[in-house]
Amino acid sequence: MELNKVIISGGGSGGHIFPAIAIANQIKKEFPEVDILFIGAEGKMEMIKVPEAGYKIEGLWISGLQRRLTVKNLLLPFKLINSLLKARKIIKKFQPDAVVGVGGYASAPTLKIASMMRIPTVVQEQNSYPGKTNKWLSKSVTKICVAYKNLDKFFPEEKIILTGNPVRRKVVEIEGLKEKGLANFGLEKDKKTILFVGGSLGARTLNESILKDLKLLQENDIQAIWQCGSYQYDLMVEQTNIIDMKGVILIQFIKEMELAYAAADMIVSRAGAIAISELCIIGKPTILVPSPNVAEDHQTKNAMALVKDDAAILVKDNEAREKLIPTILEVLKDEEKQKQLTENIQKKAIVNADERIVQVIKDII
Repeated sequence: MELNKVIISGGGSGGHIFPAIAIANQIKKEFPEVDILFIGAEGKMEMIKVPEAGYKIEGLWISGLQRRLTVKNLLLPFKLINSLLKARKIIKKFQPDAVVGVGGYASAPTLKIASMMRIPTVVQEQNSYPGKTNKWLSKSVTKICVAYKNLDKFFPEEKIILTGNPVRRKVVEIEGLKEKGLANFGLEKDKKTILFVGGSLGARTLNESILKDLKLLQENDIQAIWQCGSYQYDLMVEQTNIIDMKGVILIQFIKEMELAYAAADMIVSRAGAIAISELCIIGKPTILVPSPNVAEDHQTKNAMALVKDDAAILVKDNEAREKLIPTILEVLKDEEKQKQLTENIQKKAIVNADERIVQVIKDII
């Protein structure tokens, strides 16, 4: 069985793009001669990130429905027709063996057309609560790869395959890196270290919660690696200039994430699907502060899939300023709780999701 040509479609955010690239990399690893083409949405992040990863991409003129009344909504029917026609033209010319959708606006017309043309199709759903695009496509695609159990209430049960979310391999391979990680950030070996990570753009709630109770962490001899994100970096630098930052490393964006994960004794994070998949493999006590600013509140639903099995602790966004640091201190004093969180989150780890997804693609063609 040989894979000659594959189309991968979707994007809009890192949560869709990085799994798509991980799938492409695994296909390339197994079939070095394969021709892979991405289809994204014009003006979105994938149009930059995909070529950076070494793959070709075509853009569709497509966007989502705005929640408020706006002129952009009037253009939607025209965009959809335009995108369906362009997707059909691309697919007809490229002649793929299979088409993979990872969610996001562009995957809707691409996967719909591919299904109509009877080309084998796979959708990869990263979240515990599926997005509208994948729910709509589920009736026509061949198979649906999921990262969480109990999604048969959204998708046809016979199409679902539990594969997990593809993660960046380098980032989760942290064995034996703790000393190097601590040295990299200039931290001490005999103190507990917390990693705060709110995504590449940052999370205002996390930043404000840390700023408010920073002294409390320091009084308890706790070190911190604080990725504050690009949006608030200048403000955080300005506000921390006037206080003692001993043992606290403020950083805009962590490039060598594996060293931060390795150095940490506990991790505080938003609850994006890919972040959670990484955290399950990392297997350290975790506190999740879901972002309230996402469609369908899916970050809370992602977090609850862990919290209900004692695999993570939830702190609500609107309570974080009061409760986050006290919760961290409480857990750090309870070794039994840390042990329980570590054991339970590790049970949810799926390391080889990219291989599993490629196996599904091979099976359907």
